[in-house]
Amino acid sequence: MTRRVSDSCPGVLRLHAAADGPLARIRVPGGRVEPGQLQVLAEAARDLGDGNIELTSRGNVQLRQVRDAGELTDRLGAAGLLPSHTHERVRNIVASPLSGRVGGVADVHGLVPMLDAALLAAPRLAELPGRVLFTLDDGRGDISPLGGDIGVHATGTGEFALVLAGRDSGIRISDADAVDVMLAAAHGFLDLRGAEEWRLRDIEDGAERVTELLGLNRSPDRLTFDAAQSIPIGWLNQDDGAVSLGAGIRLGSLPARTAEFIAAVERPVFITPWRSVVIADMDEWTAEQVVRVLAPMELIFDADSPWLQVSACAGRPGCAKSHTDVRADVTAAVESGRVLPDASNSLPQQDIPLISADEVTVAGRQHWSGCERRCGRPSGTVTDVVATDAGYRRST
Repeated sequence: MTRRVSDSCPGVLRLHAAADGPLARIRVPGGRVEPGQLQVLAEAARDLGDGNIELTSRGNVQLRQVRDAGELTDRLGAAGLLPSHTHERVRNIVASPLSGRVGGVADVHGLVPMLDAALLAAPRLAELPGRVLFTLDDGRGDISPLGGDIGVHATGTGEFALVLAGRDSGIRISDADAVDVMLAAAHGFLDLRGAEEWRLRDIEDGAERVTELLGLNRSPDRLTFDAAQSIPIGWLNQDDGAVSLGAGIRLGSLPARTAEFIAAVERPVFITPWRSVVIADMDEWTAEQVVRVLAPMELIFDADSPWLQVSACAGRPGCAKSHTDVRADVTAAVESGRVLPDASNSLPQQDIPLISADEVTVAGRQHWSGCERRCGRPSGTVTDVVATDAGYRRST
């Protein structure tokens, strides 16, 4: 019998021992947070953590420096943010944030609670690694390029392509069958995985083998998914005449006090995989007041902001492996104008010697990392700014 290596992904019930203290990761299927839940998260961040809610690249949230894990568990359970103690780390579901409100081929948000409930109801699926990602793309192509393990991509009214390991499998399914087929694929992944295979792409020919296990007909046509940063920012007119607001969050760290102001709007909030938020279903007057109040609190409503070009790992003091305080360095780069908007204006990216933090100038999308692991790096074309023990190095 093969002994499996323990899944190290953190959750609420198993915290990660970060260098700056225990870290809790809270799954938020589909990114949707109700106002009362956001208020609970804000209070927990302030009372039990470091005062910030970290947004992740999977539309989940994290609290750092957790001082009372038991109290956190109780608060999240009472708010409906911890519906299962056995499946809490497998509820990684991302969905097109604007689905059903602005554009898209189909509204996939209705599939989120159905998929979540089906996962919780299947005892064996508690064995899924915490790294497995389910994706629900409404056809606009914002989510499928994230390279999830199992997902659907709307192709027309009532029809989806089954996406496996970030690629179109060729299988076409109805909306009524979507959840059942995704769960069958998840079971197939468990049938195939070995001791250290955490993602479907880790299994040799994993997507093809899962497809064979499903035994469903395949279309010869294949969709391709181009990786692109699709941050919905600013004033977004909904199809029903209401307004959504997309707001960027500096380095994905949302202060508890700002989160409380967002909760006070009393509208649905969606956390996106791009570490931003969408506040939905407002009338124009309310949306105007939200911008007036929250823009001075450093929420980003300008799609051209350099803050939307940058992402970063935790860095020091949160990570013991980091060579430097990456977030302080990237903040200095943004505030001093060294994050440029047009990648064509960038200096050559190859064979650049090591440089100090205050010399780094990069154009276009960029990810700053405290070490070679490059944790949190987004998909697509990104310039890496990697710290070493002797300075920073840039590469693409």
